[in-house]
Amino acid sequence: MVEKYKSLPVQVKASFWFLVCGFLQQGISVITTPIFTRILSTEEYGQYSVFMSWYSIIILFTTLNLANGVITQGLVKYDREMDKFASSLLGLMCFCVACFFIIYIISSDFWNNLFKVSKLQMSMMFIMMWTTTLFGIWSAVQKVKYKYKSLVIVTVIAAVCNPAVGILMVMNSDDKVTSRIIGIAVVQLLCYSWLFADLKKRGKILFSKQIWKYALSFNIPLIPHFLSQIILSLADRIMIRDITTSSYAGIYSLAYSVASIMMIFHTALMSTISPWIYAKIRNDEISGIKSIAYFTLILMAGVNLLLIGFAPEAIILFAPDAYYEAIWSVPPIAMGSYFMYTYDLFAKFAFYHDQTILIMVTSVLGAVLNLCLNWYCIHKFGYLAAAYTSLVCYIFYAIVHFLLMSRVCDKYHNGIKPYNLKIIIIISLVFCLAGFGLMMTYACPVIRYGLITIGIVLGIIYRKKIIILVQMVYHLREEK
Repeated sequence: MVEKYKSLPVQVKASFWFLVCGFLQQGISVITTPIFTRILSTEEYGQYSVFMSWYSIIILFTTLNLANGVITQGLVKYDREMDKFASSLLGLMCFCVACFFIIYIISSDFWNNLFKVSKLQMSMMFIMMWTTTLFGIWSAVQKVKYKYKSLVIVTVIAAVCNPAVGILMVMNSDDKVTSRIIGIAVVQLLCYSWLFADLKKRGKILFSKQIWKYALSFNIPLIPHFLSQIILSLADRIMIRDITTSSYAGIYSLAYSVASIMMIFHTALMSTISPWIYAKIRNDEISGIKSIAYFTLILMAGVNLLLIGFAPEAIILFAPDAYYEAIWSVPPIAMGSYFMYTYDLFAKFAFYHDQTILIMVTSVLGAVLNLCLNWYCIHKFGYLAAAYTSLVCYIFYAIVHFLLMSRVCDKYHNGIKPYNLKIIIIISLVFCLAGFGLMMTYACPVIRYGLITIGIVLGIIYRKKIIILVQMVYHLREEK
């Protein structure tokens, strides 16, 4: 195995280690969740989760999300001046963060009251935004250049130190929420700040009128899309805190953290098939996508059903009894994850053909729908309703992106449709019915375990067919 690994092309090695980095960043966060839920009360955990939700929204404006969107395309566009592009983007990011920090200092009381955070917490947030984007720009350069060793080292150190320092600080502090936030900021500052010098040294300049203009013209129009995605996934926690209590926000956040385990699987699977799908679209061979797409949908449905089936045990493992009612939020959130994957399959066509305006409009409509439904349903039915409003919005996303995909196919692919709508509806309906059916057995573990056993037995019976299909997905990269 070692010899085979050594003989692999650098591109294959890099792809493997980049995937490992992704698992490390998300996986360690998930693994350490049970520790933080036991040293933080539900209210404290809710306050921290809401802070991180605001952080995810504010960073879009303070950094223009330069570590996403424009960075990858720009590094390809400016392939002969890659280092110059990265360092110029770094200069633009620093300029934006500095401007917003000055605005914050001038009217700090207003912003502190708006976000319900302290001045120290906001200061740490600015450090986190600067270091996170700095790492994002640097890591994008490493990926394009296939320099996976340095990226793995930095990722591992930060991924391990972040929770370790956080746990120590929280356990030895009275203000546990602020201590957790300071821990993240300090670790990122120590692990990432040197990357500024590395990017500056290689690129030499921090300002380029041409590059700044290109970056701004590319990313600013996408801000509504990025913001809509964040609102759809995080706004519910903020609204739960404001409408109910921080304690309920903490319980709901735990359910989201447990369900996010599937997001790791979602990301890994989509990163595997995305290049292949784009290649099929480029070569106008979209009719060959459906068989793999159907299989991955069934696979996503299966793993999410497994999570739904073991949700009570997962919540017990992840948190003390005070969080137990989070079990009722896991099924709809997990179903939302499935439909997120579904609309991602459809959206590939619009992204490939640069239908950014239509994508932005769709995203904004979904975000507005989510905010309206959350406002009404949380007031009327309580915090649990937020999980169902998110599910409704992801289904809405899937439907609209399917229609958008059909329009794109009519325009660019002679009306050929890559998927059979009836098959997708059948898979989705069976998944939803099975998911809600498992949820109804939470009060009767014997029936639930029996159903899970039947599912596992069927998987064993048809294991050969499953293995063949998995191998097909695994080798898709070779076809791109």
